[in-house]
Order: sequence, then C-alpha cells, then structure tokens
Amino acid sequence: MLRLSTIALLTVSAVPAVAETVSRVEYGPRPYYLIDRMADGALKDKLQSCAGQEASQSMFSIGHRGAPMQFPEHTAESNIAAARMGAGILECDVTFTEDLELVCRHAQNDLHTTTNILATPLADTCVQPFSAADGDTNAAAECRTSEITLEEYRTLTPKMDAANGAATSVDEYLDGTAGWRTDLYSVEPTTIMTHAESIELFRSLGAAFTPELKSPSVEMPFNGFTQEDYAQKLVDEYKAAGVPASDVWLQSFNLEDVLYWIEAEPEFGAQAVYLMDEYDIEGYSPMDASTWPNSMAELKEMGVNYIAPPTWMLVTLDGEEIVPSTLALEAKEAGLEIITWTIERSGPLVNGGGWYYQSIGDITDNDGVMYEYIDALAQDVGVAGIFSDWPATVTYYANCMGLE
Repeated sequence: MLRLSTIALLTVSAVPAVAETVSRVEYGPRPYYLIDRMADGALKDKLQSCAGQEASQSMFSIGHRGAPMQFPEHTAESNIAAARMGAGILECDVTFTEDLELVCRHAQNDLHTTTNILATPLADTCVQPFSAADGDTNAAAECRTSEITLEEYRTLTPKMDAANGAATSVDEYLDGTAGWRTDLYSVEPTTIMTHAESIELFRSLGAAFTPELKSPSVEMPFNGFTQEDYAQKLVDEYKAAGVPASDVWLQSFNLEDVLYWIEAEPEFGAQAVYLMDEYDIEGYSPMDASTWPNSMAELKEMGVNYIAPPTWMLVTLDGEEIVPSTLALEAKEAGLEIITWTIERSGPLVNGGGWYYQSIGDITDNDGVMYEYIDALAQDVGVAGIFSDWPATVTYYANCMGLE
C-alpha cells in the first residue's frame, strides 16, 4: 500500500496551471474544531493526544471527487487540496463525451449544476434548456457531456455543484451553493480534467486511483459504444499510462460492470468495488437480509472482493452506542472488504446530519459526533477506507490511530 509523508507534484503538461510542489501534508483547523465539540471520553482524549503529530498521507483517507466541500469537484485544484490533506486515494467519476472521450464528472447529465454551460453558447446543446421557476414549479435544466465533444468540454468552467431551484434567470440558477460550502475558490477558473489527465495528476501527487464508471444517461450502445466498451476503455487508460492494477480500485453501482472486470480484466477486477445502492429498493433494510437482492456470501461467490455501501447502511444504534449493522457483520463474515461514503457531505450535524446519518440520527446533534461515527466505522465495522469531501478529517483520525 502507498504511504508517503512527502508528496511531489511534478509538472503536468495536461494541467499546466497547477505545476508546483506540495512539500507536506497539513490538517488545517477542521479536525481540531470537530474534536473540541466531542463529548468527553477516551476517544476525545486519544484524538487530542495526537494534536502535535506530523501529518502524513494515508490510504484510509479517500478524496471524494477531490475536496468538494470547498473546491469545485473533479478539478485539478480540488484534488491537489485533497492530496495536501493526506488523501492517499483520489477519485475521478468517469463519463464520456459525444466523441467517446472519458472525462471526470459525477454524472453524464450534471453540466448544468457543475459548470457554467448554461451561460455559454453550449447551452444550445442541453437536452433540457433552462426554464425559470414559476409558482410551485422549480427552475430546471439538463446538460450532458454526451451532447458535446471533448474540445467543447474543455471550454467549460467548473463551479461548485449546486443550483437554485427558485431562480428566474440563468445567473440566479448557477448561484445556488449551500451556505456551509463556499464559492471562494470558484471565483477564478479552475482546471477541468479528462480521465487520462486525472491519472497523470494523481500519480504525480503520489496517490492511488479509484475511478467510478458512471451510469450513462443515454441509451447504450451510443454511437456504437457498448457498456462493455465503456468499462474496458476505463481499464485501458490505466494500462496505457503504465499504472499497475494493484494501485487501482475500479468502482461501479452496476454489478454487471464489476462482474465484467472480474471476468475480462481479472487483475483489475480483483480490486473492483461494488457500490451499493440497494437502499433504492422498496422495503430494503441493511438490518434484514431477507430484503437484499444478493447476500454478502453470494457477492463473494461471484468474485466480488470489495463493497462500498453508504455510511448509514453499515451501522445502527444500540441505545446510544453506534454498532455494526447486519449488513456490516455479514459482509465481514463473507470475507468482503468494505469501503464507505461519504464523510463531510452533510453540513453541520446539529440537526441530525440528514441522509448520511439516518441510522444514527437520534444521537447526531453536534459536529463532534463525526469522529464517533468514523471511529465506529473504522474499529467496529472494520472499513478499509472512508471517502470524504474534506479529507483532512479522515486523515487526522487515520494518522492518530495508526491506520495506513
């Protein structure tokens, strides 16, 4: 496993605006702010005791689209920020353009919320043009990477992922960033990336790779491009860059993609991650195995070695104690490795934390609970890594607890 205390950022021709040197990992004030708000006890004492330690990169800390709590996601700047905070693995969510080039976007149809496309001539390519809010109807738009070429994609300016549903103009629609995030680092243009450019950048940062193959918004095959072609092209770009399979954790919510990699590219397939969204199934419960489409043992028998459920699916409450869910217990019994998502994506926790904290909402009433959550996921569930929108939070915990 990679573990570097010094990260050298080399000159990257594809992203010339970020050629510099990152000399060391730094936490900044965020972890200490959270620790200060924890209830007194052994965990708080342990975390406070690590306040003077030297920060270092950790594979347990995974940058979720970089560091998008404050930087536009999937930009070079967002990922450099994540590396500076010690993320040992970085993510490029992968989709494709009209000319079948792979690019880093969270969804094929998110350009209207993650870029300035609606304020450019490329707004004419959007499958749903901007429509203003009207009475009880929210403002809306839909713009896809599959409607533009790579050359056109490169002209877009990334922004924080947000939209103002009450907007009556494009400018208002693009100005919807949540109050607990910031547009401070979106004032000047940031660096949009292809998947191949992300490989070059992440390698120069000393980080490993966890690309996610995003579900297409278009019907496949698209321009002759099949789903299998898409899954294979993702692997081929790592091969072309000379990246060993051991440094790559491919991801997909589509189990068929994972099974394709296991069969067609067994070296890469051995670390392919099945992202679990079974929560969308009516009646599903991580506490009731009879509601699951596949048991954990069945996934293991298929050749799956890694699963990645959201944080709340892995824990429940026993009184006021956070304990592993049935899903977590059965996954470990089946020999599955677990990665989870996402810390620092909920804003202040004073009101329960929302979706990512739903299984422990009854005890989530302040930001200090975040480290109790991380500790339960690490020590009781035994996850191998945690995605975070602000990796310093997870890096601090990993360094303090000696997790590589």
